[in-house]
Amino acid sequence: MATLVSRSLILLVVLLILSGALSAGALRFDLLSGHTKCISDDIKVGAMAVGKYHIVEAEGSSELPDYHRISLRVTSPYGSSLHYSENVQSGNFAFTSSEAGDYLACFWAPDHRPPTTIAFEFDWRSGVSAKDWSSVAKKGQVDIMELELKKLEDTIKSIHEEMFYLREREGEMQVLNGRTNTWMAWLSFLSLGICLSVAGLQLWHLKNFFERKKLL
Repeated sequence: MATLVSRSLILLVVLLILSGALSAGALRFDLLSGHTKCISDDIKVGAMAVGKYHIVEAEGSSELPDYHRISLRVTSPYGSSLHYSENVQSGNFAFTSSEAGDYLACFWAPDHRPPTTIAFEFDWRSGVSAKDWSSVAKKGQVDIMELELKKLEDTIKSIHEEMFYLREREGEMQVLNGRTNTWMAWLSFLSLGICLSVAGLQLWHLKNFFERKKLL
């Protein structure tokens, strides 16, 4: 019984670590005026994604200059625009993915003379980490343990779905490799047939040449 409890505790700790690893914090980026910076995230179909961004005050500055503004466009793997903001200092977006693949968030800043560097923070979460667990706890009036178990349940479900997604991608790659190998085999046979045909024609031509010269 003690061994079973010990194993359960170890499993709970491991799952807690995985759950913490899945939630990402805000990242800070430096963007030079007149330039573009893009961040991508691989999201599967039906996953919720949320993002928040805001410009950060420069060190030693008491307030944010009015010309410190950025623009953002979020696009799907097939180029559909999901969010667009122009010349803003902060904003947020949310969507549910309808396509699987790399979603792209591109930031750019207006061109200034002299050039200036704009620092901004970007927090992009998808899947389990995109859910607001504090609001879930408030609405359901659940205690901390129930909340953690709910997190772990959704984390395990997300990992399970990700494994199936990777397995599907692996199957697609195997089919593609099989088709490529088949085409390469046919091309090899075709190349061999062409080489043998050219060699036969050369022998026939040489034979006729020597016969005309009465060397054979």
